[in-house]
Amino acid sequence: MPCSIGWRRTGCPSAHWTFLRILWTRDGLTQKELSDLAGVMEPTTFSAVKAMEQMGLIERRQLAGNRKNMHVFLTPAGRALQKKLVPLAEEVNHASVRGLSDKTVAILRKALITMIENLAQEDGGEEEDEEV
Repeated sequence: MPCSIGWRRTGCPSAHWTFLRILWTRDGLTQKELSDLAGVMEPTTFSAVKAMEQMGLIERRQLAGNRKNMHVFLTPAGRALQKKLVPLAEEVNHASVRGLSDKTVAILRKALITMIENLAQEDGGEEEDEEV
């Protein structure tokens, strides 16, 4: 999640970064799908979506023939933020690894991904145990 002076000047809370990143590549998801992909609980997603809607970054609407699910779509303003926020995120990423060799960064990234996957499996395992 990028955090820099440049980021704060965009007026977009950094907490929305994950949701925006997902929607930039997969616009039109349901709120449940967005929650799952972001790895957060649905109430967290609901609050973020509501705030982003009030900011004019997204809109929620039902698809024709499906009145059950609300889908989340970027507005032109939400899509335009990609050109501002992605370079800021890249800047933060570069700053975070300054002074580390490419090999160290690769090892660190692999270790972090493994840790995240391990935790996701643990989380999934607990849910399975609870259902039995």
